[in-house]
Amino acid sequence: MEYKVEKVKAPNRNSVELLGPTFEKGKPEGEQMGRWRQKFDSREERIKYLQNGERYFYGKEGYGSEKRKNPA
Repeated sequence: MEYKVEKVKAPNRNSVELLGPTFEKGKPEGEQMGRWRQKFDSREERIKYLQNGERYFYGKEGYGSEKRKNPA
């Protein structure tokens, strides 16, 4: 996949490189849509994915960058 890079003028700078769209157009279709297990090659990668999801779901520190003073 080839990425499109543009040079644009930015505030307080001469120019910066801006990365264009990096996604493939279209919608996923077929039987494989939504099957996350096939996306990972090894068992360790699958476990890491699940542990990361559980950390956000059960964690007390908040979801991602969102921090709550009082837990829900």
